[in-house]
Amino acid sequence: MTAAIFGLLGPELTPAERDFFRAADPWGFILFARNVESPDQLRRLTGDLREAVGRDAIITIDQEGGRVQRMRAPHWAEWQPPLEDAERGAEAMRLRYRLIGQELRAVGLVSNCAPTLDIANDQTHPFLQNRCLGRNVNDIAARGRAVAEGLLEAGVVPIMKHMPGHGRAIADSHHETPVVTTPHAELSQTDFAAFRALNDLPMGMSAHIRFADLDEAPATSSARMIGIIRDEIGFDGLLMTDDISMNGLQGTIGERSAASIAAGVDLVLHCHGHMSEMEEVVANAGAMTPDARRRADRALSFRRGPDSVAAAELLAQYRALGGKVDWAQA
Repeated sequence: MTAAIFGLLGPELTPAERDFFRAADPWGFILFARNVESPDQLRRLTGDLREAVGRDAIITIDQEGGRVQRMRAPHWAEWQPPLEDAERGAEAMRLRYRLIGQELRAVGLVSNCAPTLDIANDQTHPFLQNRCLGRNVNDIAARGRAVAEGLLEAGVVPIMKHMPGHGRAIADSHHETPVVTTPHAELSQTDFAAFRALNDLPMGMSAHIRFADLDEAPATSSARMIGIIRDEIGFDGLLMTDDISMNGLQGTIGERSAASIAAGVDLVLHCHGHMSEMEEVVANAGAMTPDARRRADRALSFRRGPDSVAAAELLAQYRALGGKVDWAQA
């Protein structure tokens, strides 16, 4: 099994993609708006992906709310940005993400790239700021725990991001490498502490950020930073990279993949679906290590059956707490 999570190009699995995935056998898949048209189409696609690899593979998505939600109206709810909703408290966030989880589970998606545990501040880059859950460690830890619980209650595995903390970045790691100059001691009490509070979660995603007080390499490809995630933060869950094709990393796709695995990341995430780049990932990420397989088995053990509570009941509770959503199924 290749140490990778792959995306694909469109709303249907092409014969070439099917054959490639069957041979490469990635651990899982990720979907984006380009892959989403309707509930029936999405159920077919998730079924086809699992059929291609011959197992009940994890298929994830970014369904945070606000700008970053791949499933939208008219078929799915339109959610406020997380930072705007988070002030309603942990219980509102649990209900919100339980409802999101129900929407995902209904179309064959069993994972969500949430919660975002980065700490927002006035300098946080706009691509991230309103995706955060708060502006201090205690709020983010409580709300992040609620997000994870809501997803798990809906039968969806959470992926916390972006380890060990993206909130201080004033650059967008999609385009360049953000550099954070904050001393290690301060990071340990703030940014890193948010992830330490949820270090029992099954999966995490790394940040393409350079922490100048700790290493010259971005966290994703830094053995020192992966060591901090494992030892100081105490996370022994399945760790995937952020999208390996983002320009916060240097080198070819193959070089980035190899460097990340060598640093200690378990899985390489490649999102764009370009076949030539995915071939580079396969060649350089290689097979999952025994430790990665152990962590993957634990992550899979977090999966539960579909939620038994009706969405209408959860929605009423959420709105009673002040939650606002354009609910497609109401």
